[in-house]
Amino acid sequence: MTGRFGWQAARALAALAAAALLAAAAPARAQGLLRDAESELALRELARPLLAAAGIGADQVRVLIVNDRTLNAFVGDGQHILIHSGLILRAKRAEELQAVLAHEIAHIANGHLTRRAANARSARTAAGLGLVLSAAAAAAGSGEAAAGLAAGTAGAAQRVFFGHTRAEEAAADQSGIRYMAAAGIDPRAAAEVLELFRGQEALNIGRQDPYARTHPLSRERIRMIEGFAAGYADRARDDPAADWWFALLQGKLGAYLDNPAQTIRATRGQDGPLAHLRRAVAYHRMPKPAEAIAEARALVAARPDDPYAHETLGWILLESRQPDAAVAAYRRAVALAPSEPLVLAGLGRALVAEGSPGALAEALDVLERSRARDPANPGVLRDLATAHAKTGDPGMASVVTAERFALLGRLGDARIHAERAQGQLPRGSRGWLRAEDILIAAEAAKER
Repeated sequence: MTGRFGWQAARALAALAAAALLAAAAPARAQGLLRDAESELALRELARPLLAAAGIGADQVRVLIVNDRTLNAFVGDGQHILIHSGLILRAKRAEELQAVLAHEIAHIANGHLTRRAANARSARTAAGLGLVLSAAAAAAGSGEAAAGLAAGTAGAAQRVFFGHTRAEEAAADQSGIRYMAAAGIDPRAAAEVLELFRGQEALNIGRQDPYARTHPLSRERIRMIEGFAAGYADRARDDPAADWWFALLQGKLGAYLDNPAQTIRATRGQDGPLAHLRRAVAYHRMPKPAEAIAEARALVAARPDDPYAHETLGWILLESRQPDAAVAAYRRAVALAPSEPLVLAGLGRALVAEGSPGALAEALDVLERSRARDPANPGVLRDLATAHAKTGDPGMASVVTAERFALLGRLGDARIHAERAQGQLPRGSRGWLRAEDILIAAEAAKER
């Protein structure tokens, strides 16, 4: 879109979108996301055959991890599936996790979320779902599993959108099992997953895992799934690749979330790449930087063409205050995975930490490339603001900081930084207009 009308229309749409996002942010309760490029790749690979069976493109749905020990999974806006870390860690085999993904993919393919959204007729609630999917503020390296903030997974939005009817559940059960069978995945795993939740509905609601509330359970439903799955069981076949991705995902997530000493004990005497990865993460958390770096280098030696091995090394080096070495490791990771936004974000952060004029100029370019591919990563905005400040551009630093606070729903802070930016930038400049959009959106959210 070009010309004055196109520019004004695009800006107006951006302001309206920001207003909807901000309106949902204020009452939302924070909940953590774990953003990790390799873990998200593992989930993509596990979901890929199921999406194909459902007739959905592999790039149309993302699976994100919620840092929550309870057992739950749910669909966000039809393009995202969110799954709790507790459910990933409790799964016993790849097929069980794929059963969860198949069920949620079925809700997308069957249009359940779309119908509920239409019935709700609530733009504000829809915006709240958008915030669930977008507001992931990395507190540490975004290249590796890092704690963040995501708002909107509780309250009214959850009750409206995540509370499936029993009819929808039955349809998703059957569709999910068909997808598993078509992909050659053992459909009996669907019944195994529900066994984790047997008896949940008899508990006080405060003691139930969220899955029991968002996916109504019953003995009849479990028996139906067992019978339906048995009819397709002969189509199952072994999938060593899926087993690898599951072991990687569960092992890495456990190393990041569980007691580090437990991980060290569990991998004692093991010498494979996954053991090196798990020990590298565990030693880094202890923290024992020398041991962590040694394990990360052993991982790179075992998998020299794996971008995520180099990314792991870069993350540990960066957080061990070795930015020059971290930049070298991240450069290799980016060379191997040039379009992965979280890997780009890691390189950008390392360049900011290195801090030379050339590194800062490169950091601005790298971080903008990351932002273009993953626009709702507040960690990138934080690093962009730092890079602008270090290059002597406080006005743009304030603009980007305002955008980061807006994304997180911190309206007062967003307004302060947007007003500061307008006082530092030429009126009508691109940065000034971006600050103006934040102020317009914040005011619109305030009036809702």
